[in-house]
Amino acid sequence: QVQLEESGGGLVQAGGSLRLSCAASGSIFRLESMGWYRQAPGKQRELVARITRGGYTNYTDSVKGRFTISRDNAKNTVYLQMNSLKPEDTAVYYCNAGVLNPKFQFAAYWGQGTQVTVSS
Repeated sequence: QVQLEESGGGLVQAGGSLRLSCAASGSIFRLESMGWYRQAPGKQRELVARITRGGYTNYTDSVKGRFTISRDNAKNTVYLQMNSLKPEDTAVYYCNAGVLNPKFQFAAYWGQGTQVTVSS
């Protein structure tokens, strides 16, 4: 089994910054693609950003130029640096990771979510 532990959410004023972290632990041979998703009240969960093991990134258009995703493969951790936050960024942010276990079986896992609230 694999656990994803998120941290770094909170309340911030518009224009401010937050940094989310997601650390993976458990039965891991290798972490593949990792990403951040978010879900606002009454809306579907959407992709915010993803990063491959090799560092290739992609972002949803609304966060390009403001958010930066990165990872530390040695620490099995993915980060999301969020700058110039807007009220519309308010949501629960979820970490997602593709994991290859020691038996070379692949599965995707989700974190429990961390609340980000941006006040105007």
